[in-house]
Amino acid sequence: MDARLQALRGRADAFPGVTGPALRAGLTDLADAALAELVGEPGPGTALLAVGGYGRREPAFGSDLDLVLLHDGRRRDISALADAIWYPLWDAGVGLDHSVRTVDEAVSVADSDLKAAMGLLDARLVRGDASLAEKLVERVRSRWRARAPRRLPELAASVAERARRNGEVAFLLEPDLKDSRGGMRDVHALHALAAAWVAEEPPERVREAYRVLLDVRGEVRRLGQGRGQDRLLLQDGETIAAALGYPDSVALSRAVAEAGRAISWTWDTTWYRVASAQRSKIGVRLRRPVRRPLDEGVVEQDGEIQLARDADPASDPGLVLRAAAAAARTGIPFGRYAIDRLGQEAPEMPAPWPEAARDDLVSLLATGDAAIGVLESLDQVGLLVRLIPEWAAVRSRPQRNPYHRYTVDRHLIEAAARAATHTRDVDRPDLLLLGALLHDIGKGYPGDHTDAGIVVVRELAPRLGLPPEDTEVLLAMIRHHLLLTEAATRRDIDDPVTIESVATAAGSVRVLTLLHRLTEADAQATGPTAWNAWKARLVSDLVHRATAVLDGREPPCPPALSERQAALLALPADLTVQVNPLPDDAMFEIVVVTADDRVGLLATTAGVLALSRLDVRRASARSSGGRSLLQAAVAAPHGERPDQRRLQEDLRGALTGDFDVTARLAGREQDYAATRRRNTPGPPQVIFDDSGSVTVVEVRAPDRAGVLHRIARALAEVGLDVRTAIVATLGLDVVDAFYIEDPAATAGQPSGPEPAAGTGSITRTGQSASMLSIERRAEVSSAILAALTANEASVAS
Repeated sequence: MDARLQALRGRADAFPGVTGPALRAGLTDLADAALAELVGEPGPGTALLAVGGYGRREPAFGSDLDLVLLHDGRRRDISALADAIWYPLWDAGVGLDHSVRTVDEAVSVADSDLKAAMGLLDARLVRGDASLAEKLVERVRSRWRARAPRRLPELAASVAERARRNGEVAFLLEPDLKDSRGGMRDVHALHALAAAWVAEEPPERVREAYRVLLDVRGEVRRLGQGRGQDRLLLQDGETIAAALGYPDSVALSRAVAEAGRAISWTWDTTWYRVASAQRSKIGVRLRRPVRRPLDEGVVEQDGEIQLARDADPASDPGLVLRAAAAAARTGIPFGRYAIDRLGQEAPEMPAPWPEAARDDLVSLLATGDAAIGVLESLDQVGLLVRLIPEWAAVRSRPQRNPYHRYTVDRHLIEAAARAATHTRDVDRPDLLLLGALLHDIGKGYPGDHTDAGIVVVRELAPRLGLPPEDTEVLLAMIRHHLLLTEAATRRDIDDPVTIESVATAAGSVRVLTLLHRLTEADAQATGPTAWNAWKARLVSDLVHRATAVLDGREPPCPPALSERQAALLALPADLTVQVNPLPDDAMFEIVVVTADDRVGLLATTAGVLALSRLDVRRASARSSGGRSLLQAAVAAPHGERPDQRRLQEDLRGALTGDFDVTARLAGREQDYAATRRRNTPGPPQVIFDDSGSVTVVEVRAPDRAGVLHRIARALAEVGLDVRTAIVATLGLDVVDAFYIEDPAATAGQPSGPEPAAGTGSITRTGQSASMLSIERRAEVSSAILAALTANEASVAS
């Protein structure tokens, strides 16, 4: 008995090598046998029922046993019998959802509780009076059918709420297999519609998709040691793929995505028909269907997009996109007959596409969010790949970077939907929408995705009917779709070299403007952390300055030393700390002024800020008259204003050596790493960039609370001055760029005007730092890598 109960709880060595249906059957038999032994022979008038997943014979490791002890009200020792069942399960640590009911009580609860009703629809007798169990199931199902007009909208609302909370199985990189849209609970909802006699049982395609999710969930639970979570994590993909016989984690993710798509699409189409039928049941009347023309060959009938009577999909390749654009424009869903007929009869689009077909595609994309469901309908019957064969390479393809929220294909569609909000901000909205739809198309092919995307779009654009000049613009958008984000978040946008390089890469104001809006749409479609007011302002300022260069004007850069900075440097105190709000959400400026021009001020300040859980996004150092000024833009947790007095006290102690910042950061880094790392981090990289007016040291490393402090300290220890630091976070990594000066290299140079620190200011004063020698680079790189490697070893221990 104990061994059986331990296995039910999720013991790691239970059922080794057994997966899928065999595992579920084994767990079901195990639970049934254990419960039968506990219940014994209860006699007439008493029955133990399994409900929910256990009732469906679909338990997983760590699943709660959902049980109803049913009785006819005559047995006086029913409480003692219940205790004899529940307590051994509790003592063994088995999760339990239990109740003791008469038939009337159970029916009453089901009438008021949707979850209880859904569970009882799948009730199964484990032990006891079969006739009593049958009586309950029949009454519950009868009540479910009779009360369908009220209960089914409640069911649909619960499906929608789960989708809102948990996203979609088909497009999330780490979906909840049970509760996300297209997950297992949506199949239960489809069965509930069938139990109400308003829809057929789910088709074989959905049943097979459900089996895929059940199999994967079983292994998720095994790895989770029965902890009861149903989310497929990136870190578990390879292990689960091997257990279930998939070639790799990519194949596993695609199978899960395909399953989620089949389930969610079937729910949408089924519920739409059920809801329409429910609305029409106000009296019984016979009438001829009203068909409202929407476009050539496309009509609305009974609240659905249908084909006109004389429509011929086989000889009209543009009909698919006309119907799709009409569906998105009106918000009316495709009728199942229409979409199935298009899927069966529509031919491939001729090459090049007719101009009207391309216009319909653009019109479809321009509807924004409304286009997402329509494109999914096209995809479900194979029409999207028929229109754009290259789409097959990205369809349901996972992205192996947790920075991304969606699969590649959904990311592209989301980006196009976000770009639709900017069609009035550009002179070629059609190219903006097509560029958003295709900017990552290369991720379905080997090699660098940008290079692969250029090859794909160079062939695809003419086939879409785009003239050569438009094709070149589209290719420029693909080639440079990461340009603005990388330049704005990894380089100093005050540096004329940065501005010139962006203007040169774009080549024209048209391309630059399109890239601006594509950048925003791409980031918004990536994930919640990929775009914010801070990044939006950086990109906008950079575009504004690069546009001036392309127009032949002087870029509007700030002066080498502003009046405010000069005033701050003139403050008489030996140490001044200020906290000032920035116009960006949850962002603040930290100002530090010291009475001496000290090397390592950035390292010390960065450590103090990390101790206060402030994330530095950008920092710059300036000096004048022997005094130092450091300005840092930081993101504060929950938008709370940093404590200025505490920062000043901590910084004074760090500067005077009263406490060791690095030592105090050790515990903070342990906690931070625990919340950030899921996969083994790759080794840090140090890259030197001499393309600008000064050397830029770019460091890519695992994201840690004190990583900026450690890098800046390493640079100070080898005698380099950091004048500007730009910090960017990409998923679980950081990319920090340091604009540095080497005093040793410039010591023998003729003196000139005193430099105001900051990359742009060095160029403007006419004094440039010498590029680092090969030996100096090796020294700098070794110091940084040693600091980061030692930190990783400390965090790991």
